[in-house]
Amino acid sequence: MTQTETKARNQVLGLLFIGVLMAALDIAIVGPALPAIRTAFGVDDRATAWVFTIYVLLNLIGTPLMAKLSDMFGRRSIYVLDVALFALGSLLVAISPNFGVLLAGRAIQGLGAGGIFPVASAVIGDTFPPEKRGSALGLIGAVFGIAFLIGPIIGGILLMFGWQWLFIINLPLAALVIMLSLRLLPTSRPATQHPFDWVGMIVLSILLTALAYGLNQINTANVVQSLSSLQVWPFLGLAIVLVPVLWSIEGRAADPILRTSLFARRQIALTAALAAGAGLAEAAIVFIPGLVVAAFGVSESNASFMLVPIVLAMAVGSPVSGRMLDRTGSRVVVILGSALVTLGTLLVSLFATNMIMFYVSTVLFGLGLAVLLGAALRYIILNEAPASERASAQAIMTIFTSIGQLIGGAAAGAVVASQGGGVAGYTASFLSIGGIMLLLTLAAFGLKNRAAELAQMHNRSNELSENVQPAHT
Repeated sequence: MTQTETKARNQVLGLLFIGVLMAALDIAIVGPALPAIRTAFGVDDRATAWVFTIYVLLNLIGTPLMAKLSDMFGRRSIYVLDVALFALGSLLVAISPNFGVLLAGRAIQGLGAGGIFPVASAVIGDTFPPEKRGSALGLIGAVFGIAFLIGPIIGGILLMFGWQWLFIINLPLAALVIMLSLRLLPTSRPATQHPFDWVGMIVLSILLTALAYGLNQINTANVVQSLSSLQVWPFLGLAIVLVPVLWSIEGRAADPILRTSLFARRQIALTAALAAGAGLAEAAIVFIPGLVVAAFGVSESNASFMLVPIVLAMAVGSPVSGRMLDRTGSRVVVILGSALVTLGTLLVSLFATNMIMFYVSTVLFGLGLAVLLGAALRYIILNEAPASERASAQAIMTIFTSIGQLIGGAAAGAVVASQGGGVAGYTASFLSIGGIMLLLTLAAFGLKNRAAELAQMHNRSNELSENVQPAHT
């Protein structure tokens, strides 16, 4: 590799880092703005929750849509489109004259942000040699830990000038990313084009929306009664019914939005299950402050500060695990990450009232979560998916992680409530998650060894050069 090629790749990585950081910061800093938004528009807490919920819903829909479009029309054009949509949504939120316009802006933001991370991961697969992908993905994965470290600080400063500034700050960042994208990102696209799978996209969107809404409406204090309510069971039932419908549609589509044949590969099926497990474990972070308040009697604000070791562990663990991927392969790293999450959750459940063990367990938990949410699983998908479907395959990872988060939040809350809350409720919840992660750790032994993985890497690298053509600029 020449020095010029190395410099060009580092510039691309820096650009992707800024883009993903912009989207990740929006998640981290929007929390402080919610009370001010509620006051500004005179809405109640339930309506205010939609500021976050509508973003998550459109983010879920935007992920497979934008990923497939990038596989069809090239990474650069769709990455620029994603960032432009994110900026447009930010502007609408900042200047919104009423609450309805604000929600529309958040929806547009979510749609654009949905494509930023999977398209960035696919660009890394397209531009970085196999032996450098792990480090690059690890650096991108570390963005989320960094965002949650500096996000509350930036949010607190900007709030002094008005909540609108939490969204206006996205505009210059987006302009910079778009300008650099047009200059640095590759313009290759598949040599053959197929009609867009609109039927599959519509069915998948309805399925994900119904699932997300239904799970969101579950009252964890009374799960059985909640499941029978009109706010829950029709939506969850619709999601379940649409799964075989979607599977049938995608099996017949010329260029499906969700290629079901990928799941015939054991490597991808295992990785999707691990992604759901990672989302399940990530949802548990929401309940740690409650455990801390119950176990140590601290205030809610101090409980939030006690999450700093987890965030630091995630910020450090992602780039370190990325470098490990390039040296040892994915199986060792994924097994290690899954084992750390398992150990961390089990230790939390067993020693919840011991301050030292609490910090030890949460650091282990954060390191393991950094591995699973950072580079490792996306590294596997980059190697397994055909070069022309890299972004779509990355979208599968994001969807399964999001489903894990949604189910994990509802299930963990249900376990806490079923045990009457308090320390007993939280420890039972973490014990349940630890048991699931233990099973997934054992399943991770079924991943490919390093030799088989290297052979697959080089096969996919050869495919990329054969199946793409330059786009006209």
